[in-house]
Amino acid sequence: MKYRALAIDGPAGAGKSSVAKMLAKQLNYTYVDTGAMYRAATLKALALKVDLDNPESFSFLDNTKMEFMHEVLYLDGKDVTIAIRSNSVSNNVSVVASHIPVRNRLVALQQKIADKNHVVMDGRDIGTVVLPNADLKIFLTASVEERAKRRHAENVSLGIDSDLERLKKEIERRDQIDSSRSYNPLRVAKDAIFVDTSAMDLGEVTAMIYDLYKKKIDEKEEQPEWKTTNNPIKN
Repeated sequence: MKYRALAIDGPAGAGKSSVAKMLAKQLNYTYVDTGAMYRAATLKALALKVDLDNPESFSFLDNTKMEFMHEVLYLDGKDVTIAIRSNSVSNNVSVVASHIPVRNRLVALQQKIADKNHVVMDGRDIGTVVLPNADLKIFLTASVEERAKRRHAENVSLGIDSDLERLKKEIERRDQIDSSRSYNPLRVAKDAIFVDTSAMDLGEVTAMIYDLYKKKIDEKEEQPEWKTTNNPIKN
């Protein structure tokens, strides 16, 4: 069975997670929030008080369990929905996510999930690294000010202390780290559709991507699937 995949990339606060959740429900796919996985790794690193700047400090991930159940991420069996949105995690997740051992471990886990499920997956390098053969790739973005407002509203709804001006600076810092890291940086895949959501609400963005995805799948299903062989061609 061929499993389908919709990849959504973009910077912090672009609305990726909210849109991806809505699309997963509409399509009846598994939603995979890869950003939450990096946040969970950061949360555990902070709890263990390891050196966040040292890639070798993250060997604990080999014995760490992460799983999604009903769109909720469980870290070692514990629901960490609120904990991973703390300011301490937000301020350090880009540094943690820049480490090669961390990315390799979590990318492998993300690909394993996609090998067994139809998925809507969002993050920073889904279309470029994790799912390079995704059926549709979307790159969502928005202005820094708009993204800060959205993150502020999310924090308030979760009961997390939040300051709008500080969020703007943090998002600008995360953008710089995510886009300039040497390994798997945030970038637009060559075959991705670029979408600026600054002047759009979640419903409009979701409806647009849903239509694009259904059209793409319909086009693929109309094309013949050519079988290939590893046998050499003999003249």
